[in-house]
Amino acid sequence: MIETFATGSALAEAAAYGLARALADGLKTRGRACLVATGGRSPGPVYERLRVTPGLDWARVVVTLSDERCVAAEAPEANARLVRERLLAEAAAKAHFVPLWPKPEPAVVEGLLPFDAVMLGMGEDGHIASLLPGDPALPRHLDPAGAALVVDVPPGLGAPPLARVSLTLRALLASRAIFLLIAGEAKREVAARALAGEDLPVRAILDQSEVPVRVLWSPSPKGPS
Repeated sequence: MIETFATGSALAEAAAYGLARALADGLKTRGRACLVATGGRSPGPVYERLRVTPGLDWARVVVTLSDERCVAAEAPEANARLVRERLLAEAAAKAHFVPLWPKPEPAVVEGLLPFDAVMLGMGEDGHIASLLPGDPALPRHLDPAGAALVVDVPPGLGAPPLARVSLTLRALLASRAIFLLIAGEAKREVAARALAGEDLPVRAILDQSEVPVRVLWSPSPKGPS
């Protein structure tokens, strides 16, 4: 289930191609498309390839986030800043961006469903989005039948330990395709443990069959994560 790429660059090419196809399918069948972008150390190479994909009508694409730190949009820690700088440029500047902070009304997120593609990274603790181990509300946030689409995550968890907002598992699974990008031997081991049944947040998307999930891995820790 884990697709292996020799370099972070090769992974970025494959991820951008897959995401572009998912968005193109949405545009063709429904006249609009929605991408859930992610933060993390270095998804930038994926965004830089995706934004120059020929033929995508970005004016009909909505981009939102899997999670966000509760900081100003221009703060270095903001996922929104990364997406604006690395994805929403050139032709992709025409896309409509829906930030998660300040936290949007539930109806706004509901109106984006179903997502055409969800892009996720994974931490070495097995977290996805900001569904973090140690959060007392984590079981509720990982409930696929839960009521909420976007939830608050208290400070003191994750790195940096800032307050956050996150899509829930219910929201992430309201999608047509999920792309999980990981790099380095440590994260491959985490993914393998989750696939083997260990109770980690990432297992919630791996241990389901309703939404296709691609797990893309490269050995370079500088690759997308």
